[in-house]
Amino acid sequence: MINDPCDSVTTVQPISDREFGLFQRLIYGAAGIHLAPHKKALLEARLSKHIRELGLHSFGAYYDHVVKEKSRDELVRMLDRVSTNETHFFREPRQFEFLESRLCSEWSQQADAGQRRKRITIWSAGCSTGEEAYSIAMLLLDRFPLERRWQIDILATDLSTRALSTARAGIWPIAKAQEIPEKFLKRFMLRGTGAQQHNMKAGQEIAALIRFERLNLNDESYPTSGPFDAIFCRNVLIYFDAQSRAKVIDRLLDRLGPFGYLFVGHAESLSSVTERARHIIPTVYTRTTDDAQHLMRREAAQ
Repeated sequence: MINDPCDSVTTVQPISDREFGLFQRLIYGAAGIHLAPHKKALLEARLSKHIRELGLHSFGAYYDHVVKEKSRDELVRMLDRVSTNETHFFREPRQFEFLESRLCSEWSQQADAGQRRKRITIWSAGCSTGEEAYSIAMLLLDRFPLERRWQIDILATDLSTRALSTARAGIWPIAKAQEIPEKFLKRFMLRGTGAQQHNMKAGQEIAALIRFERLNLNDESYPTSGPFDAIFCRNVLIYFDAQSRAKVIDRLLDRLGPFGYLFVGHAESLSSVTERARHIIPTVYTRTTDDAQHLMRREAAQ
């Protein structure tokens, strides 16, 4: 039975090794996130306050609350607190330079030659609080104005409902403005006034391009089929073990167009994960020729 959440005298016992093991297995099974032994203190710090607010006295009692009562909503709330949601606008600038100088030029030339429609589809997988998706939207809208009849569709997904709430609102501290190139900042961001003077908000022009959805990359199937011209899954794979990482990459590649590009984080490599991806520049991959041809034959047969 849960005590009154307002009970200010509730104390939570330190997490034991056994309890940590239970949460390791629970979180791995639900999200594919592997918590190494040195993450024990981090897990305790992120969950203690919430457990105390529930009026529970131990991590074991909270585990029972999540598992034995089969509380799906509570499992989602727990994963919200465990997930790491640190991100920045235009993070890893070399990738954005590659997107602008090579891919945008490539897509534009293909459209001019009648080899593709004037439509660009991007997936930001593990979008956190939205900075990545909005950065992509700013860059693409600058290169492909809607008045030139280009259509830009950006799907942004994350495990954390709390992060997605921030992303949908499109509001961040004004200090983050320094991460955005001046030409984009002036064109696409709105500075708050009055009570919001210390915040900035994404303008409607870029917000309209992005669709935010909750998605667990560890799920066996995804509610999106693609194909995508580019998938950004950066600084996400590091939280998976080798087995989960390989499965996630396979699912992402399945949704990448035959000539699409997969972007991963600067500390991530696919060389030992899959034989289906071909290295282009550090942290950017495409399908191998055989994999792309297999996809095209499959699409032609449908």
